[in-house]
Amino acid sequence: MALPIDLWLIHPKTEMCDAFRLRFEGLPRVTVIQSRFEDLPPHDCFVTAANAFGIMNAGIDAAVIRVHGEELMKRVQHRILEDYLGEQPIGTSMIVPTHNAEYPFIAHSPTMRVPGSIEGTDKVYAATWASLIAVYQQKAKHQLPIESVVFPAMGAGFGGVPYSEVARQMAVAYRHYLNPPHRMNWDMVASREKAIHYDGKRQVSR
Repeated sequence: MALPIDLWLIHPKTEMCDAFRLRFEGLPRVTVIQSRFEDLPPHDCFVTAANAFGIMNAGIDAAVIRVHGEELMKRVQHRILEDYLGEQPIGTSMIVPTHNAEYPFIAHSPTMRVPGSIEGTDKVYAATWASLIAVYQQKAKHQLPIESVVFPAMGAGFGGVPYSEVARQMAVAYRHYLNPPHRMNWDMVASREKAIHYDGKRQVSR
């Protein structure tokens, strides 16, 4: 069973926030905040929409490092070198302490190997799902006090994914988190694949 979290969805633009509200409508414990990262109130874990090498010098990653300092990027890169032999796969996420009591953790979650378009793929879903599972495992196995988890618009920057599709894939991941299967079979798999790759009857990712 999934452990409850408070999900914050942030972006500075009204259009992205509206897409979040539309796609996450009816899902529990979701708050949409029109804000930059630097202006967020205290929270437990911020998810970085990262690259596979932990080079955090652009986009929202750069904002994270401006707040937390270069040492955080060094720790992220050290973990990538140690745990992933120098390249963190898309579809993985790792929890890294910030050493800041008001913002104690980040989840480093690549949406792409290197900066570039990921439009038409399911990488937004994969990175969001990985982040949720990383938080779940830390809470379940290590009893870390992670309650509020903040997501940016995964893949909306360098990834070039349209706002509506970003919100759709992220919402699908959260629905799957809230409703895990009780048994493994191909009907469950087919249902998940359809939810991930189709918007209504139209295939939108591969």
